[in-house]
Amino acid sequence: MSLKSQLAKFTAQSAHFVLHDVLKRGGTSLPGKLAVSIDPDVLSAVATDFDLVVVTGTNGKTLTTALITRILKAGGYSVITNPSGSNMVQGIAGTLLTTKITPSPNGKKPIAVLEVDEANVLSLAKAIQPKYFVLTNIFRDQMDRYGEIYTTYQKIIDGILQAPDATVITNGDSPIFARGDYPNKRLYYGFDNVKESDYKDLKAPNNTDGILSPTDHSVLHYHFITYANLGRYFSVTDDFKRPHLDTAVTAIDELTPKSSRFAIDGQPLKMEIGGLYNIYNALAAYSVGKAFDVTPAQMAAAFDEDKQVFGRQESLKIGDKDLTILLIKNPVGTNTVIDMMETEPAPFTLIAMLNANYADGIDTSWIWDAEFERLHDSKLKAVMTGGERYKDITVRLKMAGFPIQETFPKTEEIVQAIEAAPTDKVYLAATYTAMLQVRAVLREKGYIKEEY
Repeated sequence: MSLKSQLAKFTAQSAHFVLHDVLKRGGTSLPGKLAVSIDPDVLSAVATDFDLVVVTGTNGKTLTTALITRILKAGGYSVITNPSGSNMVQGIAGTLLTTKITPSPNGKKPIAVLEVDEANVLSLAKAIQPKYFVLTNIFRDQMDRYGEIYTTYQKIIDGILQAPDATVITNGDSPIFARGDYPNKRLYYGFDNVKESDYKDLKAPNNTDGILSPTDHSVLHYHFITYANLGRYFSVTDDFKRPHLDTAVTAIDELTPKSSRFAIDGQPLKMEIGGLYNIYNALAAYSVGKAFDVTPAQMAAAFDEDKQVFGRQESLKIGDKDLTILLIKNPVGTNTVIDMMETEPAPFTLIAMLNANYADGIDTSWIWDAEFERLHDSKLKAVMTGGERYKDITVRLKMAGFPIQETFPKTEEIVQAIEAAPTDKVYLAATYTAMLQVRAVLREKGYIKEEY
């Protein structure tokens, strides 16, 4: 390690100590930002310390990263990760430079499992050669930053091309991931829980992105659809179809707002996280576990852990209210959250919080493509709105036909808003920076004890 790299690492570790141990605050972005400003190539200096697993895509990165980490630890590996979702270069640098790397109990190389922003895959892969890329999905998201979905996909491919020896573990149910040609080995995961006798000839719903065949741009058909553009797709104009799956969901046994029971490759699994969309995250994580020779029994035990994941279906008790924090950031992600809320058997209140900072995407027009109207068929009893762009989300929900019980532009008022809810169950759906602001208030007031 060069003198400049040593200085960068020392600066990052010092800043991390002050933030975490002196000021009792979280965060890895500032230490990483300081390190990169001193030595832009500092990541290369730690490249040989571990095997790198990069997790990227539009939705599900944080939970997939957390589940992979649990599974690899269950398999006897030493793992470092960025659990707070600080997934740009400065946050990744902060994680790698300030986290102590210990030898794996199984004697194998330690592993860094990193959630990486789609636009940062290229810069990371240039600095550190990943061993695996894990691709979750690509949906329309933060168009001011990423552009259309094919632009986002190309950003990821540009990064993959920097590491031709890496294996790509990718969502076989997503047609966009069958586009393009690159030399890497690919392993596909997806759903295979529908009997062939129950196959249909379906098309994706209107206003769904990513449903064109890469061979001739014809509209794809499906034997079944899980959600959005995901499912067993095929072309009616040529022989293009979903690839063979290396890892598959073989059964869905139970879905509730807080838990899921399902099987992957015939292995029964239970996860204390609700929502069909989150089974895709479990499927990606299971695929990584297989690649690292973690046994099905070890993975089943890892899934069964009742442990909260930063900002993703975190459940808290606020007075006599049961609060669940949900992240929303684009139409498809919001619709999957709505799917999950539709399974809630008890009356509930929705608090919707909208920000439009850089990490959220400054264009809020996406809220008009989210299908809030479907909540009329749920047990939703009251709606509140907040965040820096509370007026926008208020108008959207009023247009969806919901009277707004209360608005609160100041995040500091969140506890009072939760306590004022007319139901015991409260769902708080917030964009990324709004979620961070809410968590900061709840942590300050003692409702959140653990810092991830």
